[in-house]
Amino acid sequence: MASVMHAGRCLCGDLRFEAQGPWRNLCFCHCESCRLAAGGPFVAWGSVDPGGFHLVQGELSIVRSSKDVERGFCGRCGTAVTYAHANRPGDVDITLATLEDSSDLAPQFHIWVQDKLPWVQILDGLPKYDSVPG
Repeated sequence: MASVMHAGRCLCGDLRFEAQGPWRNLCFCHCESCRLAAGGPFVAWGSVDPGGFHLVQGELSIVRSSKDVERGFCGRCGTAVTYAHANRPGDVDITLATLEDSSDLAPQFHIWVQDKLPWVQILDGLPKYDSVPG
């Protein structure tokens, strides 16, 4: 995916950021942890190199949601913005819904489908993985 700069923000606007690709790991995650962190049935993510993400305004609040995972969010409105896993130090995952224009970053697959809510139907024809690919 091309090295395109995308601007993003939280709900209240206190937190603004820019993220530049190359973008990868464009996916819908159905894991319980992501669902609880975002308050939704699944989350659309995209990854960039750690140096490709930077704050323009505000400060990320960080919570360690499990032993190897840190999630970044707006401390004022709670918008989920980032995910970082110790086993993937070359990736910062960004919630695609926080980008001002993510039209060129459509998810390419579903992960953690084994945790999917029973009333969610996946009918888009994209590949599905019980956990993560590979």
